[in-house]
Amino acid sequence: MQHYPKHYCGVFGIYGHPNAAQLTYYGLYALQHRGQESAGIVTCDERRFHEHRGMGLVSQIFSGQALQHLTGSMAIGHTRYSTTGSSHIRNAQPLTGNCRRGQIAIAHNGNLTNAATVRDQLEAKGLMFQTSVDSEIILNLLAQPTLGGHENNLVETVRRIEGAYSLAIMTEQELIGVRDPHGFRPLSIGKVDGAYVLASETCAFDLIHAEFIRDVEPGEIVIIDKKGLRSIQAFPEHTRRAFCIFEYVYFARPDSTIADRNVYKVRVEMGRELAREHPIEADLVIPVPDSGNCAALGYSLESKIPYEMAFVRNHYVGRSFLQPSQLIRDFDVRVKLNLINELVEGKRVIVVDDSIVRGTTSKSRVNNLKEAGAKEVHVMVSCPPHMNPCVYGIDFPDRSKLMAANHSLEEIRRYLNADSLSYLSKEGLVKATGLPKSSFCMACYDGNYPVAYDPLVDKHIMERRGVNGHGLGEELVREELQVKLL
Repeated sequence: MQHYPKHYCGVFGIYGHPNAAQLTYYGLYALQHRGQESAGIVTCDERRFHEHRGMGLVSQIFSGQALQHLTGSMAIGHTRYSTTGSSHIRNAQPLTGNCRRGQIAIAHNGNLTNAATVRDQLEAKGLMFQTSVDSEIILNLLAQPTLGGHENNLVETVRRIEGAYSLAIMTEQELIGVRDPHGFRPLSIGKVDGAYVLASETCAFDLIHAEFIRDVEPGEIVIIDKKGLRSIQAFPEHTRRAFCIFEYVYFARPDSTIADRNVYKVRVEMGRELAREHPIEADLVIPVPDSGNCAALGYSLESKIPYEMAFVRNHYVGRSFLQPSQLIRDFDVRVKLNLINELVEGKRVIVVDDSIVRGTTSKSRVNNLKEAGAKEVHVMVSCPPHMNPCVYGIDFPDRSKLMAANHSLEEIRRYLNADSLSYLSKEGLVKATGLPKSSFCMACYDGNYPVAYDPLVDKHIMERRGVNGHGLGEELVREELQVKLL
């Protein structure tokens, strides 16, 4: 099966609304694409926290009865895919804890690059961890006593952690939003019925009829309480920005707006840039649904080649206890996308996808097209080749599993059985966003990591605990598909 990059999480928070739990449910529903493994909501009624978490989709976890027990006018929520920490209910967020100042809950989107080091330091002081997620490190740091008061504790905490983090934090009196100084992950502020809202993407505001106010700035801490909203800049001298450009390529929903750029329009422009850089004579442009839809449309508009939805997506694919791969060839591919043969028979086809990580499913799609009678199949990718793993929260495999990092363009083309293969250039990708290159992290493409990361330090600490893999505090085993070129 194709290894699509997994989403790294969505966070949501609301302060001052009588239906906080219900609106958080809807917000998480809109952010479901960012994590489909587990979800949770914690509410506060100014006296105590009420919480509910579960494994699976938001609609499966929260019944009407569950929401009725989540009372209070303040809430935070989280939808998760595991990047650090395994798939287990105890790792579902938001995480909660008690300290001298009262109860704290935290929802975290991102990945800490110094997690193993800081955790080791905290454990050396006698602190115990209940989960294997790096988010619990932040919770423990926030619970530490400080001489400078609550706000100083917030600043001290975010200055001690490194990497990618957009946070929604809730105490008994306030809602707090935090974004790392590089701004790797998105976080926005909205308002509905006088209540403040925080969300990973603006599409969550649209669903609940909230008005978008602004983005949380990189390095900013926003504190929302009875007095309103106030802001602290924890890194006033930090100027380097490194927003994850893959949000525009794949992760964010096309109806979201990030840094004043509508994601749909950016993706269409990526397709236009792809057509300018790699013009091909063909009869049809078809997308790989849903991630390739916008870029394929852009390619069609720029090239004047007709656009057809020749692949039909099955939106009701779930986990199956029976995997009849020996009975039905390419079952994993065909159960998700089925081809309308009549549209491609005898045609020269351009097929547009957002990325190729391992390439196994792309190969099956090309073969399906040729079996259906396509004369030529040209594969277009609306981002540059993935050459490096991500250490900031995207589940890109290590470099040895990235096809483009280990094989030439011609080798990949032959493996896919395509008549041609083209990627959008790094320059074209940046141009499509309309923002300067200095705004982005593009480490998965160019190897320029904005925050230093030493995997040997993590490896040493994890080996001392008897841990294998990238999990924190327990073994995390993942099936890896080996790419073999013909």
